[in-house]
Amino acid sequence: MARAGIDVRLGVDLDPDCEYPYTANNEAAFLPKSVSEVTGGEICAAFGNARFRLLAGCAPCQPFSTYSQARKPSEDSRWNLLAEFGRLVVEADANIVTMENVPQVERETVFQDFVRSLEDNGFTVSHQVVECVRYGVPQARRRMVLLASKLGPIELLDAEETASATVRDVIGHLPRIEAGESWPGDPLHSAADLAPINLKRIRASRPGGTWRDWPADLVAKCHDKDTGKTYPGVYGRMPWDEPAPTITTQYYGFGSGRFGHPVQDRAISLREGAILQSFPPEYRFVKPGEPIARKTIGRLIGNAVPVKLGEAIGRSVLRHVQGHPAQT
Repeated sequence: MARAGIDVRLGVDLDPDCEYPYTANNEAAFLPKSVSEVTGGEICAAFGNARFRLLAGCAPCQPFSTYSQARKPSEDSRWNLLAEFGRLVVEADANIVTMENVPQVERETVFQDFVRSLEDNGFTVSHQVVECVRYGVPQARRRMVLLASKLGPIELLDAEETASATVRDVIGHLPRIEAGESWPGDPLHSAADLAPINLKRIRASRPGGTWRDWPADLVAKCHDKDTGKTYPGVYGRMPWDEPAPTITTQYYGFGSGRFGHPVQDRAISLREGAILQSFPPEYRFVKPGEPIARKTIGRLIGNAVPVKLGEAIGRSVLRHVQGHPAQT
């Protein structure tokens, strides 16, 4: 949002690991709370006397993911966080709202109730599923984007008609490192170590291929079972000249998806994953000198809204308010 020219005032998250990246890169305040505990007054204090009051949210996507569809809503308390976000919209008297999530959320009752609540409170609502690569994100990621406004109809800007960015375009220039190594010039350009069997597996892998390309002695036992044969999208290398697969919270692991480097015998580094999420190469995730917790950084990056998609949303909001200069 800040890269689009939005005046970012406050970030809210229960995860304390979010605080340093948020404050260091946005120069904004941070409130370490669950959205269910935040009050409208706390949001209003951050808005101050701003005429245009944008509230942006992203409920955890895991409950709505295709990987969690067997779980009932009552079994996951995170389903209700979208309703809590809706509560804050009303209590804080926001006049513009945006949120993003996985495409499957559109089918859920909690989302439909959220949209209905916005409409009942005077918002005009639009939402659509977008291909992030069309907004400059070098990744095959689909997301649902909602925009709502009390000022009138609001829409996401059309995607720019430019060539899709590829893995080679954005990480091909980074220094070569081996599995288990870090580049001295950037602690986040660090690759996880590989067990001897996985080093053999990645050397037997081709970009865009699967474990089905391996010799029989390298195939994992779980993939010999009937249930495992239907999951070819793990233990693979990314192709150079295509967008990356969806970056997950465990993208730094070779066995977690098709996250093998196109030509180097390792999984992609933490920094490479951040760049594929369209974070700027200089984006800071940990304080200088502090140890790199791979699992923590992977979670922050994999759960993030791709930066260039956020920028497109911000530019959409700016275009919208420019037509309402007298709105109070």
